Amino acid sequence: MTLQLLTVQQHILEEQRRRYPDASGEFSWLLSGITLATKIVAAQVRRAGLAGILGVTRETNVQGETVQKLDVIANQTLLQFLGNRGNVAIMASEENEDPVIVERDRKLGKYVVVFDPLDGSSNIDVNVSVGTIFSILRREQDPTGKRDVLADVLQPGYRQVAAGYVVYGSSTMLVYAAGSGVHGFTLDPSIGAYLLSHENMRMPAQGTIYSCNEANSEGFPAAYQRFLHHLRSGALGRKYSSRYIGSLVADFHRTLLKGGIFLYPPTASHPKGKLRLLYEANPIAYLAEQAGGLATDGRGRILDIVPTSLHQRTPLLVGGEEEVETLMDMLAKD
Repeated sequence: MTLQLLTVQQHILEEQRRRYPDASGEFSWLLSGITLATKIVAAQVRRAGLAGILGVTRETNVQGETVQKLDVIANQTLLQFLGNRGNVAIMASEENEDPVIVERDRKLGKYVVVFDPLDGSSNIDVNVSVGTIFSILRREQDPTGKRDVLADVLQPGYRQVAAGYVVYGSSTMLVYAAGSGVHGFTLDPSIGAYLLSHENMRMPAQGTIYSCNEANSEGFPAAYQRFLHHLRSGALGRKYSSRYIGSLVADFHRTLLKGGIFLYPPTASHPKGKLRLLYEANPIAYLAEQAGGLATDGRGRILDIVPTSLHQRTPLLVGGEEEVETLMDMLAKD
């Protein structure tokens, strides 16, 4: 089978011409900054063991987590390339306590970009897949420059204009959605371009895999424990296998392709959940819904949550319609 040699930049431009023929091209320019930055991160990940950038720094981030050397490199790379686009007013990262304002574009910049520069970075030292997650929001124009920065960042997920991730694994793959389905592009290192490899990706309504950290399952609420028992016993009509990588990007990527469900429930130690709403749960939920799946915090739709803080945490249950709806039914009966 011969792949269609369509680059991500060409795909973005074609979608823009088809859906928004009068668009200025600024959005495409912004996405090209993300693709360029992630190519650089991919190169650093591949060479990490040879370049002396494995391991941790002596710092901790705002989450209280130990910062990996590659976290710093990925964060700086994204900040640099997005800050140079000329249309990004504000950036927010897992690694920065506060939003980063692009001073020259604060008044006229149209976009806010929120990202996790290197999800699953603790897996780097053992050569397990990691990734970058991003979310793009439109901001209100503010010629005075006096608008509260957090008001532009703390938008519910349904206001995202695009979201995506890059998984750095056996191959480097970019997956993004901007309102017209989910599309995947594989990086061809021989020419340095992301080429379309998975067009209009759809999540199966039902799968055979569940993904969660079962070491914490005794701390899950009772309904989640019953749900896992149903999956293992075949009570839902088929027996499920357990697969858990511990990198959200990698675990969700498998769920997107194969179906099933990924769960990060509340626990006794993290009753409000552990994943971050703005730059982990929201972009993943946007992609899931664009692909025909569902994403919830156990009470309602992830994309409807109105955030109250930059690093707000949430439970995340995401996957095929049948699994998520079954779990929600069980939660509702508790």
